[in-house]
Amino acid sequence: MLVTRLVLALRNTKDWLVAQFAFGLLNLLKLFPADGAINFADRLVRWIGPKTSRHKLTLTNLRNAFPEKSEAEIQAIALDAWGNMGRLAAEYVFLDKLFDFDPEKTEPGRIEVSGIPLFVDLRDNPRPFIVFTAHSGNFELLPVAGAAFGLDVTVLFRPPNNPYVADKVFEFRRARMGNLVPSHAGSSFTLARKLDAGGPVGVLVDQKFTRGLPTKFFGRDVQTNPLLAKLVRQFNCEVYPARCIRLPDNRYRLELEPAMDIPRKENGAVDVEATAQMLNDKVEQWVREYPGQWLWYHDRWNIKRTLIT
Repeated sequence: MLVTRLVLALRNTKDWLVAQFAFGLLNLLKLFPADGAINFADRLVRWIGPKTSRHKLTLTNLRNAFPEKSEAEIQAIALDAWGNMGRLAAEYVFLDKLFDFDPEKTEPGRIEVSGIPLFVDLRDNPRPFIVFTAHSGNFELLPVAGAAFGLDVTVLFRPPNNPYVADKVFEFRRARMGNLVPSHAGSSFTLARKLDAGGPVGVLVDQKFTRGLPTKFFGRDVQTNPLLAKLVRQFNCEVYPARCIRLPDNRYRLELEPAMDIPRKENGAVDVEATAQMLNDKVEQWVREYPGQWLWYHDRWNIKRTLIT
């Protein structure tokens, strides 16, 4: 019992120290203009990332996903992906300032939006729907955009493993992104209640899920969370893809795409397996278009255990 308490205390201390370092770095970035801080974070993480154990996983994932690319291309995408991660961290500090979209403006700002008529229709004609995205670009801007357009979307998110970071991130997100549901055993019931009440929900669909449906992603076996497909089967609601694309000069394009045609069986029921595969295919399309804007260090294919560290 004493040993267990000591281990837990050491783990909590380590988590606290890591969190304080991260908070201190982000607070330091606040002292600088947004562009300079974001560019600095990009360069810093491009330098740090290749020195971490996750870099080997990143390169393996890229080589498996793009066997046709040269080693130089793989290395370049890996560095872009680390830079993307650095930018994402720094952008937390400036998220309020970054989202400057105003449909009345004649001059473009940092944010441009594609699919405005869809946003307006969903706002003016309330109905249950699901919007999904992936860990691409600054995906955190999407719920901010939804709130800006007056959409009360309940967003499912996975908290960071560090509890101190998780608490801070949750407070930050809740103040800017509306209703949030941390991913846990009962989260699906919360989303179901929202849809049943006629409201919309948002989910990330490219996360590792060890008890998921067998599907393909970049031609390789993965397991995909069936939650979205099962919610569609239960509520027969529309499903909209959405993504964020990084543009030059710290600008962003947010895209809301038309509702997707959901695969169905001969009896008209939603084909859960085919729907899960459809989500993977859409995310793969996005990632192939901008490979350096996805988080390749995620163990999406569950291969980390096979790598020699």
